[in-house]
Amino acid sequence: MKRSAAAIAAFVLASAALPAAAQQLVDVAVVNRSTGQRAPVYHHQGRMYVSGTPGERYAVYVANRTSGRVMTVVSVDGINAVTGETASADQNGYVLGAHQSFEITGWRKSTSEVAAFYFTQLPDSYAARTDRPDNVGVIGVAVFREYQPPRPAVLPQPRPYARSDAAAREAESPAADAAGAPAASAPSESTAERRSLNRQEKIGTGHGERERSDVVYTQFRRATSYASETISIYYDTRANLVARGIIPGTAPVSTPTPFPGGRFVPDPRS
Repeated sequence: MKRSAAAIAAFVLASAALPAAAQQLVDVAVVNRSTGQRAPVYHHQGRMYVSGTPGERYAVYVANRTSGRVMTVVSVDGINAVTGETASADQNGYVLGAHQSFEITGWRKSTSEVAAFYFTQLPDSYAARTDRPDNVGVIGVAVFREYQPPRPAVLPQPRPYARSDAAAREAESPAADAAGAPAASAPSESTAERRSLNRQEKIGTGHGERERSDVVYTQFRRATSYASETISIYYDTRANLVARGIIPGTAPVSTPTPFPGGRFVPDPRS
């Protein structure tokens, strides 16, 4: 079932950032807001991971790669970043125009403010503080194309009178023109174009730490009830990602020495 839903349109274009996930419809990256750089992405068993540091503010950068509008439903820790609901792909999200990009910097509080995203310990996370800690550690973007009404069929223009080839040849001669036979003219091209435009479906504009982040309301009808594309980026501290084998360990491993020195056995520390 095709769904018509109010959504919010990104109002400010984001600064350029390299994508973490270059997909068919959108590019997605996690951006360190202190440096403006994207977080390096680590691929492990078919998933993408980034590392974060507690206290570090970040943004989810999304760029529309298509020539039409798309809706992006963004979840952080299993929570819709716009509505605060436990996330589901059929909820409201950000609508991006053709080739538009936007940095989602926090939990949407109004059409002009967000509460900034930052990495923090689990008990301090928004999900845990709203009793929904089960999906902490993942950012998701579900992408929907916009419904396009079918183009009206172009039918041949009817003629008021059917004439034989002989009659047509006579009409082309000066004598036939002088006879002044009456004829009705077909509608002009401009009139036909205006009628075609009137039949097309119209759309309207209407949605969209505190910190400034402007959006507006708009109407968006999904082409399908299911997402055309879903991107997931998982995150954790670097130490945890190293411990899980997602980031190759770089710290040197110390090797015990059997004879490090010393002449006699010293007393232990009290």
